[in-house]
Amino acid sequence: MGRLLSATTILAVALPAHAADKEIARLQLQVANLQGQVISLQRSMDEALQELRRLNEALAQQGNALRSGLEDERIQNEASQAALRDVVDRLGELRESLVAMRDSGVGLPPPGLGEAGPGEGAETAGGAPPPRELYSQAYADFARGNYDLAIQGFQTYLQHYPETEFSDNAQYWIGECYYGQQRFDDAIEAWNALLRDFETSDKVPDARVKKGMALERLGRRSQALLEYRYVLDRYPNAPAARIAREKLNPNR
Repeated sequence: MGRLLSATTILAVALPAHAADKEIARLQLQVANLQGQVISLQRSMDEALQELRRLNEALAQQGNALRSGLEDERIQNEASQAALRDVVDRLGELRESLVAMRDSGVGLPPPGLGEAGPGEGAETAGGAPPPRELYSQAYADFARGNYDLAIQGFQTYLQHYPETEFSDNAQYWIGECYYGQQRFDDAIEAWNALLRDFETSDKVPDARVKKGMALERLGRRSQALLEYRYVLDRYPNAPAARIAREKLNPNR
């Protein structure tokens, strides 16, 4: 009887211990599953963060490219407007001269001589087209995007008429043609020629700003900043100064 009681007691103690082991094993399995899920979620979060960083970088690059394109377009429009004003002013001067000649009873100039502007001379140089015609054709080619023809036309103008009031303009537009072709080294060289040969030209501020933009396209940001600061210091009221200020403070 005593032996039976002892066996019953041992069995009663052993059964709960075995059940506890099974419960612990089950809980350990659940913990392992949860740890696996946490690791998987962490991996997914890391991948999502990497993708988010990549998208932010791509958006930043696109934003910079868009701002640069808009600035290029703005200065191009301003340069075109300046050239148009030049032509309008010259036409006004010519009209006033014709009116004055008519009122004074002086006859009109012979055909072909009226093409020449002040300081350009009445005769063409070396059989070249009249200066006004040559300049206008070169600028028309530039406006249509025919950069090679425009460069040739402006260079011909400078070859035959190197010291007229539009010579500095011709040199400036050669740089713009090269810039439009993304030949930034050639554009810088053309604008350097303007800065060297036409120091007092009203195209100097625009040439320095565009030279800075070309330097930036070549990855020479520090040199570009010098050009922008020069324009702000020397020509603070010029239209180009506003562009220089924006280039110096792109985040404002």
